[in-house]
Amino acid sequence: MYAHQIMARKVLSTTPDSAILDAANIMLQHRVSGLPVVDPDGTLVGIITEGDFLHRSEIGTGRKRNWLMTFILGPGKWAEDYVLEHGRKVSEIMTREPVTVAEDAPLTTVVGLMEKNNVKRLPVVRDGKLVGIITRSNLLRTVASLARNVPAPTENDDQIRRRILDEIERNAWCPLGLSVIVQDGIAHLSGVITESRFRNAAIVAAENVPGVREVHDHLCWGDSFSGFYLKSPDDQELEKQVH
Repeated sequence: MYAHQIMARKVLSTTPDSAILDAANIMLQHRVSGLPVVDPDGTLVGIITEGDFLHRSEIGTGRKRNWLMTFILGPGKWAEDYVLEHGRKVSEIMTREPVTVAEDAPLTTVVGLMEKNNVKRLPVVRDGKLVGIITRSNLLRTVASLARNVPAPTENDDQIRRRILDEIERNAWCPLGLSVIVQDGIAHLSGVITESRFRNAAIVAAENVPGVREVHDHLCWGDSFSGFYLKSPDDQELEKQVH
């Protein structure tokens, strides 16, 4: 399996000139721990994550000054830290040149990059432009492992996946971070919904795509204000069987 076969195509993002307060609110409301940063033409220029908010002047968690290191490195490091602690724009605190992956990267490469760089998400790019994102989850390692032991999705499976994505993504009820995996005509839907009616609509949309034999629901329900979420009924039932 490859990156383009599991990535979410509709990606929440922010811009370099956006206020960090706006970026933080998007992350809180949508329960994501990071946002790709793109310029007006869609080129990926950075990423902002929860880690960029750890050392901030507002909460008194600025980095401790080490006079010995300052003597060795010079005052430039202090100036850099000051910007990170007091910056107001996304461009001032974001990580530049983030780790990315191509659409045709195998999942073993995706997992390896996540582990090596200790990141929770990998932007997927094409010619420098953001086209999707893959986030780390409990299922990612399982999917990567399965990919070594079962046949990869066929060309027909890829066509079915694209049709499911096209059908769901054009609707206002499209789940956040929608991810679709299709193998042998069996579709797995993942993402976050805010209404149970969205779940039913997504399942029906997938079921009506020619070639789909079965739909597995992994859509979790989430509340953007409280942060509370529930796994899908199918996943809850599976957990009961496992335990």
